Amino acid sequence: MLNCIAIDDEPLALKQIVSYIEKLPYLTLLNSFASAIDALEFLQKNDVDLMFVDINMPDLSGMDFVKSLTNPPKVIFTTAYREFAVEGFQVDAADYLIKPISFAAFSQSVERTKERYFSQEQSATIKHDDKFLFIKTEYKIVRINLDDIKYIEGMRDYIRIHQVNEKPIMALLNMRKIMENLPIKSFMRVHRSYIVNLDKIQTIERNRIVFDKDVYIPISDQYKDDFQKYLDENFLK
Repeated sequence: MLNCIAIDDEPLALKQIVSYIEKLPYLTLLNSFASAIDALEFLQKNDVDLMFVDINMPDLSGMDFVKSLTNPPKVIFTTAYREFAVEGFQVDAADYLIKPISFAAFSQSVERTKERYFSQEQSATIKHDDKFLFIKTEYKIVRINLDDIKYIEGMRDYIRIHQVNEKPIMALLNMRKIMENLPIKSFMRVHRSYIVNLDKIQTIERNRIVFDKDVYIPISDQYKDDFQKYLDENFLK
């Protein structure tokens, strides 16, 4: 399932996209917005895989909205203006749909996006047991001991695995898939862009996990309850 949101300042256009999303069984609509500004805070607190974004909107255009995001979900632009197509692909858009949008065109676009960016074939992990993983990176396969992982950072279509006394390793893999291959007793997702090794946590301050004195991992509202439960279970009383 892909978590998605829709953004369009035209009520009828937004209603149409929402109805299309609800027809596809592998899409889950988390929310819809009449402006990009309203979507900003939601994105900071929720794990979104895919956005359907109108380009020509007042206050903040869809294009400027996507450019403003540090680690944006994949985006399919929806617009009535063909001249935005080139600029859309310059911001790494997954696809570009011209209004009026038929359900056939919508479903084909989503299917292409799913196969290209979310297919199980993109998996770069080969799990053997609860002690290590094999990760495919830069045309080679390397073994990573789970105990050496400090935290994992999500970066668009890639993840960066930060290890103890080793250089970070990049892999073409999404956060959801790597989490499925990690033991839940030791690893927890605390933010849409971060998974931490619970055994490596030394300091927590102001809703942030501190690694190496200068690395601060935020704990987002979406994952705060699970992390607090973990703390409560391990807090000395």
